[in-house]
Amino acid sequence: MEIELLVIPEWVITVNSGNQVLRHHAVAVDDSRIVDILPASEAEKRYKPRQVVALPQHALLPGLVNAHTHAAMALLKGLADDLPLMDWLQNHIWPAESRWADAEFVYNGSQLAIAEMIRSGTTCFNDMYFFPEMTAQAADEAGIRASIGLIVIDFPTAWGSGPQEYLQKGLALHDQLESKPLLTTAFAPHAPYTVSDEPLKQVFHLACEMDIPVHMHVHETAFEVQQALAQNDAAPLARLETLGLLDKHFLAVHMTQLTDEEIELLAEKGTHVIHCPESNLKLASGFCPVAKLLAAGVNVALGTDGNASNNDLDMLGEMHTAALIGKAVAHDASAIPATQALRMATINGAKALGLDNTIGSLEIGKAADMLAVDLGVLETQPLYDPISHLVYCANRNQVTYTWVAGKALMANRKLTTLDETALIAKARSWQQKIQTV
Repeated sequence: MEIELLVIPEWVITVNSGNQVLRHHAVAVDDSRIVDILPASEAEKRYKPRQVVALPQHALLPGLVNAHTHAAMALLKGLADDLPLMDWLQNHIWPAESRWADAEFVYNGSQLAIAEMIRSGTTCFNDMYFFPEMTAQAADEAGIRASIGLIVIDFPTAWGSGPQEYLQKGLALHDQLESKPLLTTAFAPHAPYTVSDEPLKQVFHLACEMDIPVHMHVHETAFEVQQALAQNDAAPLARLETLGLLDKHFLAVHMTQLTDEEIELLAEKGTHVIHCPESNLKLASGFCPVAKLLAAGVNVALGTDGNASNNDLDMLGEMHTAALIGKAVAHDASAIPATQALRMATINGAKALGLDNTIGSLEIGKAADMLAVDLGVLETQPLYDPISHLVYCANRNQVTYTWVAGKALMANRKLTTLDETALIAKARSWQQKIQTV
C-alpha cells in the first residue's frame, strides 16, 4: 500500500488512554493523518512510503500544545524584566504596546514566536492578542495549527475602539478562518478586571451559539482577587460563575489563587485550567494547586504565556518546571509524575481547545502532529525511561523534527516554511526601533 510517510523511531510515545510506549514501532502517515502504528519490521513489508524517516535513538511523541500564548509579544522579550505583574503591565508593557503594537508588529512578532515554537516541538498554540488576523496569517503561512483568540477588552487600542468593535471584528475573523483546516478560534476576553459584565454576557452567549472556547486570565495574583473582593464583594471566579461563563468551554488561565471550594466548582462545571508555571514564577504571581485540581478531576493543560514574561516558548521546559513545582506545592514527590506532565502538554491542551479528537495523542485516525526528540545524546544517557527523560532531562535543542498534519515544518533542525535568517534580521530591526525611544 502506498502512503506518504513512514516514521521509524526507537520509541513511539502514544499518550493514549493507557500511556503506551511502543519500542521499535513505526507510524504510517497518509493524507495528513496517522493510518497505522505497527512494528517496524511489519511496516516495511506492508507499506510503500514516498518518504521514510528513520530516527534511531529518537522518541516520537504527539505535537506539544501550548494552551496560552501572546505570540506577538516575542518582540518584547526581555524589555522589562524582574518586575511585579501590575508594575510590569501598567508601566512598561502596556505603554510599549500602545506605541508599537500595530498589524506589522503582530505579524512579525507572531512569525518569530511560531518559529521558536516549531523549533521546540509545539504544533498547536492558543493565542490572545490584538490584530489576531495577523497572527492567523502568520500561522497559516507557517503551517502550524493554532487557536486564534478573538480579543475583548473594555478600553480602546490600535485594533479597536471598545468591546462592540472587538466583537464585530472577531466574528468576521471567525467566518474568514472557517476555510482554514489548521486554524480555529476562541473568544479571548483579557481578564475580569479589564472586561465588564455586558461584554462578558455577550461572549458567553456567542461562545455557546458558536461552540467555541472562551480563554481568559483568571485569579492570576492575590492582588487581583483582593481588589475584586473590595470592589464587588465577590472573587473574580464567583463573578464569572454568576455570569454563566464557567462551563466546558471556559479556559481559566493561571489560577494561582484558589480555595478548595473553588476547585470543587471548577470540577463540577467542567472548566479547564491553563497552568503557566514559568511565567507565574517570574512575575511572582503565585502557585497553581495543580495536584489538587487533577485530584478533583479538573483538566489542567500547560501554556508558556508570552515571551515578555517567560521569556521563552519552550514547552519541554514548561513540562519540567510544572512537574517540579507541582511536587513542591503539594509537598509530595509523587505528585505530577512525568506521564502526567506530558499529558498536560499534549492531550490535556487538545481537550481544552476541543481538539482532542484530532490531536494530542498518536493514535490511528488522528492528525499527524508529531515531534521527534533525539535521546541518544550525552545529556540523556543512560536511559531507563524515555518519558522520564523527556520531562526531566531533554531540552528543546534535541527536537529534530516537527510535523503538523504530516508536513515537516522542521527537518533535521532546519525550518522548512520559515526563513530563520530573515526572522533574526527582522527581530533586530524591531529591537533597534523599540530601544531607541
